[in-house]
Amino acid sequence: MPDRLAPFRWLAAPATDNVRNPLGDVFSVSFFQGVEPADVAARFEPSGTAVRSMTVDELGDEVAEFVEETDGGDGGGYVGITRIGDWSVAIEPCGRHTALGENLARLAEGCEAVAVGRHDYAEHGFLYAVDGEIVTAFTPHAPVNRWGSDPDRLKEPMRRVGLPLTATTGKAAWDTRWDDALPKAFALAAMITGVTLTPNSFDGPLLVASITEWAQV
Repeated sequence: MPDRLAPFRWLAAPATDNVRNPLGDVFSVSFFQGVEPADVAARFEPSGTAVRSMTVDELGDEVAEFVEETDGGDGGGYVGITRIGDWSVAIEPCGRHTALGENLARLAEGCEAVAVGRHDYAEHGFLYAVDGEIVTAFTPHAPVNRWGSDPDRLKEPMRRVGLPLTATTGKAAWDTRWDDALPKAFALAAMITGVTLTPNSFDGPLLVASITEWAQV
């Protein structure tokens, strides 16, 4: 039987696997419908500080330097933004700011937005927002516990990607739910946005903005 989650498993791959994952084991990805990358950058950097064009490797170097200077307590310090279809996609290596409700709500003013956060040492996250309001949010390994203005808005697409809507018990159920949680979250994001991320999605120029002025862990 084909693995429907195969296109998304690289996003959950351990660092030791022989899988290309330019995002690492702690990151957030956010999607903004109909908003140009420069406008997304301005939402992250409202002070008007100049943004820069970088490759994903150059962004990684900037993030690594920031993490070293701050001992990792403030995330990665930067986001890189590109356009994929009708959506601008922002990656936040070593950070989870955009996967926090109050931050995505602020970023989603006047648009539809989705954010998925991977954090192997804390919790993953999924959020869906419309016009500055968190509509549906949950932790991917526990999607039964949803919050937002309309927690059931995404029930049908959640069911289609295999995210359980009722409680399951037992170690086998937990292991399956945990192992597949992140790929299912990105599959849900793809159903909403039409964007299926690949390891090569960020190989082009990225518009890079600092998030140190407003985003707090």
